[in-house]
Amino acid sequence: MTGWTISFAPLLPWVAIAALTVLAGMLSIYGLVRGVRGSVLRLVAWTMLAMALANPSLLQEDREPLKTIVAVVTDESDSQKLDQRDIQTENARKELVERLGKFSQFEVREVRARNGGAETGDASTALFGALNSAIQDVPPEQIGGAILLTDGQVHDIPGRAEALGFTAPLHALITGSEEDKDRRVVIRKAPRFGIVGTSQEIIYTVLDKKIDDDSPVDVRVSLDGELISIEQVVPGQETSFFFEVPHGGKNVVEFQTDRVEGELTEVNNRAFTVMDGIRENLRVLLVSGEPHAGERTWRNLLKSDASVDLVHFTILRPPEKQDGTPINQLSLIAFPTRELFIEKVDEFDLIIFDRYQRRGVLPVLYFDNIARYVKDGGAILIAAGPEHADISSVHRTPLSAVLPVEPTGTVEEAPFRPQISEAGRRHPVTRGLEGLRDRDSEQPPDWSRWFRLVNGTTLQGDSIMEADSGKPLLVLDRPGKGRIAVLMSDHVWLWARGFEGGGPHTQLLRRLGHWLMKEPELDEEALRAEAVGNRLVIERQTMEDEAGQANVITPTGENIVLELEDDGDGIFTAEYEAKTLGLFRVANGDLTALASVGPANPREYAEIVSTTEKLSPLVEATNGLVARLGKQDAARNLPRIVPVRQTGSASGSDWMGLRTTGASVLKGVVQLPLLAGFLGLGLLLMAFAAMWAREGR
Repeated sequence: MTGWTISFAPLLPWVAIAALTVLAGMLSIYGLVRGVRGSVLRLVAWTMLAMALANPSLLQEDREPLKTIVAVVTDESDSQKLDQRDIQTENARKELVERLGKFSQFEVREVRARNGGAETGDASTALFGALNSAIQDVPPEQIGGAILLTDGQVHDIPGRAEALGFTAPLHALITGSEEDKDRRVVIRKAPRFGIVGTSQEIIYTVLDKKIDDDSPVDVRVSLDGELISIEQVVPGQETSFFFEVPHGGKNVVEFQTDRVEGELTEVNNRAFTVMDGIRENLRVLLVSGEPHAGERTWRNLLKSDASVDLVHFTILRPPEKQDGTPINQLSLIAFPTRELFIEKVDEFDLIIFDRYQRRGVLPVLYFDNIARYVKDGGAILIAAGPEHADISSVHRTPLSAVLPVEPTGTVEEAPFRPQISEAGRRHPVTRGLEGLRDRDSEQPPDWSRWFRLVNGTTLQGDSIMEADSGKPLLVLDRPGKGRIAVLMSDHVWLWARGFEGGGPHTQLLRRLGHWLMKEPELDEEALRAEAVGNRLVIERQTMEDEAGQANVITPTGENIVLELEDDGDGIFTAEYEAKTLGLFRVANGDLTALASVGPANPREYAEIVSTTEKLSPLVEATNGLVARLGKQDAARNLPRIVPVRQTGSASGSDWMGLRTTGASVLKGVVQLPLLAGFLGLGLLLMAFAAMWAREGR
């Protein structure tokens, strides 16, 4: 219960009561000045009338005191796990909560802040976001203060004290040591995209915190997990590293330096950046040996791809065809054979021989140079027709050294339905083609028949498509550094024309072209890793029946062994729940893959040295205390807790104050009207009767 107070519930608007009171007061004063009889009684009567119209009451409120809310925020981010800071923090937290529990006027609200990113846009320490969520339902006047248990590396510190939403003191108890040492690598500038084959610059710095050695340090530079350079850099100086983008897609460039004796961790001794390699337009040379029904299929497919620069030649009049027409009257150009196949052959990403046959257009020496081009990393596609089976076949040139299939010299002119071989079901070029049935299905593939097959014998490589008889139809191989494909039929155009429903010619030929041009997603043997939230999803593509195990190396250096499960058709997968952020390495045999869980180079690991500097301005603005707990016996080093009033000091050298707010909740009210009812009416009647009686004498 509280003391009695007076309240008013006026029967008329206050303006009307005030006007009546002023008028009555003026008349009464006039009467007093002039000595009019009964003026005093008139003043008393009018005053009582004004009070009655104001309707005064005595109130007594029944209030229940509310406890003052004190928030305790515990930093459980990854940097708190270093150098036994988590143990130090937990001991201090238990002691702090126990001490606060001895004050009956305080209610403690605990909140634990782990790695967060919603407030900062990065994986980081967001203590104030956690604090706001803990007290968002509490009126600001009921908050007595907040205490942070942290290493001081906080990334969502408000710029002004007003942004806290309360006026109570904020205290920070700092874990860790002033003597913490750390060395880290910071990438200052890195391009997000780069054209394959061009040079790119990455600017980085090695930063030392409380490490006195200024001598140059070795920095190992890796690309996609493979060491490519060792650089010597001076700590604190920005250094440029230039490299050539090797391939399209994701290129992971990592910088790593050795651990320094006494430093907290080597997690941030490495930094990486991911650059997307972009291919310039791919240059393709298409040589058609003669006009035929399927020629337009190749041309239309290649021209429809905006990333392909196509050079197409069709041999309309071979050297042996002499009809007497003068050259200057022909709408033809000379085939620049020397320029294409000697001088500029290495500029092409892919050369397609479409039903080409030896007729003296290309000297035999040129085929030797083409074979060299393939072994050095080039790509060839042979789309064979009937000519591939006779003496004019390109197999009877030096190019045969790299061809994976040898023609037998016969051609079958009979209908057959192309089949995907067992190897083809595993190969990315033909796996899952539209219309392909399951292994257990007795139905043939849902695509049309072809009517011509050049018989051949597979010498090497993978026969991924076959005729009904099991004879090779599409054979792929990797001679040297290059790639080659031989299609033993020229009837793929039937699929393009929709004959008997057609078939997946666009899907097949586009995949085939991209495989020849070394697109990573179509490699037969590949290891891929991708982060989905905090899960690491691993995929192994192989032509073998078994994939073995995957070794996962975490950012902290821990090695995790995972069993790869068979998902069918050459795909093996595994998943790993990441317990930390950063760059993960996955290895399987000779293959490696990299994946980043969370943002690249998260802020949580960028700065890990314990500090009081970041929180001091805000804490001082709220009249709070910043104090180190000390590495030894942190619980005993806790400052004293002192309840203080709203206007008193809230901190000292060895104590921290918490406001006692005096907040309460109203449970009931006792109301006693003063001039209402018969009592009030009687008093008014008596006053006016006395006034009239006096005036009547």
